[in-house]
Amino acid sequence: MSQDANESSPFKSSQPTLADLLTIETSASIYYSYARETDLSRMFSSDCAWFTMLVPTNKAVMALARKPHQGPEHVEPQPQISEQELDERSKRNVERWVSAHIIPSRISLSDAPVSYETLQDEKLVAFTPVPRSKPDSPEWMKVTLEDGVRIIGMKEAQNGVLYLIDGTIVPN
Repeated sequence: MSQDANESSPFKSSQPTLADLLTIETSASIYYSYARETDLSRMFSSDCAWFTMLVPTNKAVMALARKPHQGPEHVEPQPQISEQELDERSKRNVERWVSAHIIPSRISLSDAPVSYETLQDEKLVAFTPVPRSKPDSPEWMKVTLEDGVRIIGMKEAQNGVLYLIDGTIVPN
């Protein structure tokens, strides 16, 4: 290979991006499918910021009584709305749900109990220590999130950390 070919080849990071991890993580394909419907998904490839993602497994999303695009259940009867308005509401619901699972910074789980702000306005995610956790376990195995949601896996990317969780974060 000539020296010119080496000089012209772009630098490749040895670590994948969050987008790469989400693409190959089959157990999180439903979350990523929802996330790709939003503008937030562009950040998953960015190397300009660091994100901590709390990604629910497909099983956790399937267990939801109301899917992310449906939003919270309305107590009062809703008037008929146009298909366009329904589509816009659905997109807002998905954006709220996806953003509630993204913390726009590095986090320290060894500081638990601790809360971090997510990308969703005024949404905090609390991390609580697990009683009687094994001292030699990774930090992510020593905490639970709101409502007892457990972290079941962790993968590092060049632009963040992806934590697989066995439940979902409830948006505000």
